[in-house]
Amino acid sequence: MDKFETLTGIAAPMPLVNIDTDMIIPKQFLKTIKRSGLGANLFDEMRFDRQGNEVLDFVLNQAQYRETEILVAGDNFGCGSSREHAPWAIKDFGIRCVISTSFADIFYNNCFKNGILPIVLPQEQVDVLMKDAEKGSNARMTIDLEAQTVTTSDGEVFTFEVDPFKKRCLLEGLDDIGLTMEKVSAIDSFEAQASAARPWV
Repeated sequence: MDKFETLTGIAAPMPLVNIDTDMIIPKQFLKTIKRSGLGANLFDEMRFDRQGNEVLDFVLNQAQYRETEILVAGDNFGCGSSREHAPWAIKDFGIRCVISTSFADIFYNNCFKNGILPIVLPQEQVDVLMKDAEKGSNARMTIDLEAQTVTTSDGEVFTFEVDPFKKRCLLEGLDDIGLTMEKVSAIDSFEAQASAARPWV
């Protein structure tokens, strides 16, 4: 998993509330178990019409937001079903951070396991960031995970809370497999002892 330390990038405003996981990646794209390729269908039913043409007024189709790395979203982002394809699609599109006033629990935890930083801030601070994101590609935000800060293009700084364990995993690029591999010597030692004690197993 990619490490997340600092990120300076374009932020896209998406003030809709209750964006659920089916809006993030519709059910017809859940047939794959690969984490790559899903970015093309991120927000598919909002980004494209029934003929597959881009919906020009959708934020991620606008020229200044095509390289978005930060999403400033409305309340209760990632609600709905627990599909892990949702953070896969977000990450594959190139978005590394989502900022909102609240997230659905399963989606929130899945973000950390896939190298995405979900940031929870009060409504008044999200409102400031939303207005900053509306400035387009010339306004870039900076996320500093170590310092736990979000800095607007104008230099205004907001601090956020994050679980220390989840923070460490992102900083070091550790997903569940990576965490297990940290214990590989202890696992090998246990298996050797267990094999010696019970050779018939």
